[in-house]
Amino acid sequence: MDIHQIEVALNSPNSNERLKALTELRHYNPEVAVPLLTSKLQDPEFVVRSFVAMGLGKKQTDASFSALLNLMKSDRDPNVRAEAANSLSLFGPVAASHLIESFQQDEHWLLRRSILAALMDMEYPEALFDVCIYGLVDKDLTVKWAAIDGLSYLAGSGKQNDALQQLLALADSDEWRIRWRVARSLSRFDEPQARDALNRLKQDEDHRVVGAALESLL
Repeated sequence: MDIHQIEVALNSPNSNERLKALTELRHYNPEVAVPLLTSKLQDPEFVVRSFVAMGLGKKQTDASFSALLNLMKSDRDPNVRAEAANSLSLFGPVAASHLIESFQQDEHWLLRRSILAALMDMEYPEALFDVCIYGLVDKDLTVKWAAIDGLSYLAGSGKQNDALQQLLALADSDEWRIRWRVARSLSRFDEPQARDALNRLKQDEDHRVVGAALESLL
């Protein structure tokens, strides 16, 4: 599609046409694509706004960064906020403080899991550790589980010992799913404390925890 065709499609009442146009913008440079992407920030369809967020992450300019921040903080749909967070992470360390702030302020599980996953792929252990600490006290169990997984990514980093201490404190949790995830996460830590905890977990009352501990000890 040429630019004129894309502009026409972006204004179509058919959301599928708008989605097609947004996808076609991948072939254009940021100077052309970003203004057209940002023209649909207020589109009534959340799927269209999600496509906008994805597109902006691949066309990195100051304007796309600012637009993504606005989407992550203000969009009414958590799917869009989560997609915006993921795209912001592609900008690297400059996005980390904003991701942490949104994790602290927005309690929706989808956004929080998106931020955790994004930070696991970024080489910024301080930021990942900070959001994991918040995630560990989340009321949503899936966020808590993701935070435990996130701590395992800190093995070998400057936050390794801090992460290990958090995992060790959870090894005695009353919830078997927590102990199971801890057992899996401890496999990344080549430390005597981690091995001692795994040796205790292989005696756990739940066979699933035992299995995870034994596998981690291999």
